[in-house]
Amino acid sequence: MSSSEARRIHIEAWQTVGMSQAAYCREQGLNIKTFGNWVRKHRADHVEGRAALIPVTIKPMPSPANMLRLHGRNDHVLELPSTVSPHWLGELLKCL
Repeated sequence: MSSSEARRIHIEAWQTVGMSQAAYCREQGLNIKTFGNWVRKHRADHVEGRAALIPVTIKPMPSPANMLRLHGRNDHVLELPSTVSPHWLGELLKCL
């Protein structure tokens, strides 16, 4: 058995038993720093192998042109034209 295979077996065993790295290393007679390096390298190797780019299309949300939408509690929505007076809107919000 190669040393890389032995490392992989130890890492998989550690993941299966649910122990901390320190506890597993004590039980198996392994150096905790060395084992930590094995785990970091193993994770890096497996993340690199699975990385991929996925095409994404961004589409604007359909909404009425020139509308101001305010979302409140309990799914309340207030839609107003964007031309509404800021002063009037402020007074309205004070009343709510």
